[in-house]
Amino acid sequence: MASKVDRGELRVGMVGYAFMGTAHSQAWRTVNRVFDLPARARMVAVAGRDPAGVAKAAAQLGWAESTTDWRELVTRDDIDLIDICTPGDSHAEIALAALDAGKHVLCEKPLANTATEARTMAAAAEAARSAGAVTMCGFNYRRVPAVAHLHQMIVSGRLGQIRHVRAVYLQDWIIDPQFPLVWRLQRERAGSGALGDIGAHIIDLTQYLTGQQITGVSALTETFIKERPLADGSSGLSAAGGGADGGRSTGLVTVDDAALFVARLSGGAVATYEATRFATGRKNGLRVEVNGSLGSAVFDLERLNELEFYDGTRPGTEQGFARILVTEPDHPYLSAWWPPGHVIGYEHSFTHQARDLIEAVATGTEPRPSFTDALQVQLVLDAVSRSAERGSSWVELPSLPAEVPA
Repeated sequence: MASKVDRGELRVGMVGYAFMGTAHSQAWRTVNRVFDLPARARMVAVAGRDPAGVAKAAAQLGWAESTTDWRELVTRDDIDLIDICTPGDSHAEIALAALDAGKHVLCEKPLANTATEARTMAAAAEAARSAGAVTMCGFNYRRVPAVAHLHQMIVSGRLGQIRHVRAVYLQDWIIDPQFPLVWRLQRERAGSGALGDIGAHIIDLTQYLTGQQITGVSALTETFIKERPLADGSSGLSAAGGGADGGRSTGLVTVDDAALFVARLSGGAVATYEATRFATGRKNGLRVEVNGSLGSAVFDLERLNELEFYDGTRPGTEQGFARILVTEPDHPYLSAWWPPGHVIGYEHSFTHQARDLIEAVATGTEPRPSFTDALQVQLVLDAVSRSAERGSSWVELPSLPAEVPA
């Protein structure tokens, strides 16, 4: 049975130590040094496949121990929570084993590689909840203070009835045809490409902000570079000799490079989404615009301490988009940080995520986004893929129990 906290500690075991593992480690190291919480995070052990690599990561990132077997973490009595930072093909197996062992679980997004896996995980999380297990999916952008503040503005009615949503997530890190066939470009490891990797973020973000769920989509996807050089240790589905570099083997890219879709939301709004890793010059360009009957607001991740707000209720002579600097202590999360005007950064969203998760475990409440929230995002990803496969035909989403993101 999962416990709330023993001895005032939440003892964490993490699986995976690359990009997301590093970000999560930063959060676990920092959270109790910033926030006054009912329990302290203790970084017990990290798991990874390479013995030397995981040992080095443990020393560098602050973990007391390392192991090459994630199952060891799941069975240890001195670990309360399993933090999953691996590629999507292992999320379901690790999460289900952890829940079965009575652990709390934090799982990086997207929840799984398929809707079937996500349904199984959400059902297991719901069953484990009665035994005290707490589960959360890591959509960290919800924890950017400007995003959380915009959510509060929308909930309080400042924008009125939401009518339009526009969301893009633009990157360019694989535009070079010689970029190797890493796991993110292989469907069996990643589930999908830009759609699941970055599209999942804007799907969750817009549903969180508006409190509305996507009910139907029409989509198209494209893979611009269909074959790439094999990375060290990777295997292409259809490898062949004689690549562009004069002999290096290549393999097929089996995921999308870009995904675009239009959608209807449950509250009557219409929305457009674009996720691509081929927007030359864009490094991490996430932008969301929400238009309502009383006003509009814009969030841009590359200016993450700011919002643009248009107040349509002001006299015409005073109207125009205003810049809100989200650094005041009354803004979400910011009372723990610096004086007004002293900005925070990307890594703070993970620290805020850890804060909320520790409080949920300590109080026995369900944090958001729940595995059910993450399942709904997975169903959108599945619907987008099916629509694209059917020539952009309209695909309705199946109904889930209504959960308005809090």
